[in-house]
Amino acid sequence: MKKRKKVNIPVLVGSLIIGFFVVIAIIAPAIVPYDPSATSALTYGKPSPEHLLGTNDVGQDIFSELIYGTRISMVIGIFAAVVVTCVGTLLALLSAWYGGVADKLITGLTNLAMAVPGLALTTLLVCYLTPGILSIVVAISITAWTGTTRVLRSQILALKEEPFVKIEKAIGQRDIVVMGKHLLPNLKDIILSRGAMAVSSAMMTEASLSFLGLGAFGEKSWGAILHYAFFRNGVVRGLYWWYLPPILCTSLAVLGFMLVGYYGQQKR
Repeated sequence: MKKRKKVNIPVLVGSLIIGFFVVIAIIAPAIVPYDPSATSALTYGKPSPEHLLGTNDVGQDIFSELIYGTRISMVIGIFAAVVVTCVGTLLALLSAWYGGVADKLITGLTNLAMAVPGLALTTLLVCYLTPGILSIVVAISITAWTGTTRVLRSQILALKEEPFVKIEKAIGQRDIVVMGKHLLPNLKDIILSRGAMAVSSAMMTEASLSFLGLGAFGEKSWGAILHYAFFRNGVVRGLYWWYLPPILCTSLAVLGFMLVGYYGQQKR
């Protein structure tokens, strides 16, 4: 009798959370009741059938802002994670496979970068870059690759000692072929897990930057909604329907990616 495969509950829950937000981001224009940028005379409005999460200080529908904010937060998180994971993987391959000077330089750069507070450096970079989504992705990518590089480097060093890799090297197989045929396939699960963790980190960083007023100018994101709620007296007035939803959405999305990244990696 064939043994049933055990379901990884945390990964399943995380995947469902991620899937939910991805669907919301895709269908956002079809489900928002109002233009998130449109203002009205109903300022600081309480939740009602017409405005499910009330309105902000200029009469914008908070529910519509929240739905559209899913797009920006997810796009920045995913694109930054893709860049971070690719850069981290490339540097790990160069460091562990070639060793010598390359390993010393990349390891030294990794240790130096890890010693600098990531959020502080990202904030500094964003201040000097042109405001926009691309600038945030670039800033996060410059500061967040170190963890991926360190983890993958140790895995590649172990794989180098495996017989199937040594045989390929002994027969003179090209490095790029060995990497593509043996290293990357054996690293794919860890790379995907690190990528999921990178998305959660990038989303938290974007929310922090937007809260400080350094996010994508003119774009709706969860961090931007929280920024305006805080700096336009939403918190002081006790308008929990304005500041709690973006906090909950950010926390839930980050939790989803962390469940997939952490427990997916732990399983292996």
